[in-house]
Amino acid sequence: MEIQLIDAGKRFNRDWVFKNLHASFSDKKSYAITGHNGAGKSTLLQCIAGSTMLSEGEIIFNFEGKKIPTDEMFIHVSICAPYLEVIEEMTALEFFGYHQQFKSFQNQSTIADIIEHIGLSKHAHKQIRYFSSGMKQRIKLAQAFFSNTPVLLLDEPCTNLDQQGIGLYKSMLNNLGKNRIVIISSNDPIEIEGCTQVIQLGV
Repeated sequence: MEIQLIDAGKRFNRDWVFKNLHASFSDKKSYAITGHNGAGKSTLLQCIAGSTMLSEGEIIFNFEGKKIPTDEMFIHVSICAPYLEVIEEMTALEFFGYHQQFKSFQNQSTIADIIEHIGLSKHAHKQIRYFSSGMKQRIKLAQAFFSNTPVLLLDEPCTNLDQQGIGLYKSMLNNLGKNRIVIISSNDPIEIEGCTQVIQLGV
């Protein structure tokens, strides 16, 4: 998988969030997107995910030598971000079962395996609405990391995590981030530790 940004720009009304951005992302590498608040880190990640459109320029996904149509890019991407909500009326078991209808899991992992991995086995039958913010973040991370996609997008992935949760994040990044394009939007050194390339916005 390869992703190319060509003369990419995004604006809201008359204000440009970023403009004239050129970048490329390749397999088996991890990238950090940094910059001051308002520089467009989260917006750029959403554009790559296909959840919002560029105002100018182009994002090209190439998979096995073929260009992927824009309306099919989401199939190849998983994302974890603070502004994405989980379905709180579902239990953890129901939530991952629902998600599995759209994307398969890596390493033939079962739903029980995933819930155990993130330390929530005792809460598997509890509605997510009763989870703490840190527990919900573990659900979001697991949904992204375990999805069998070549592209993994992470926006401030340690939001609401305690030290144990941060350790879990690092473990998943090391073990489930391999052989993928990993793009992390953050200014936190802990979250972007080990990234092979840094793209700074707003300079």
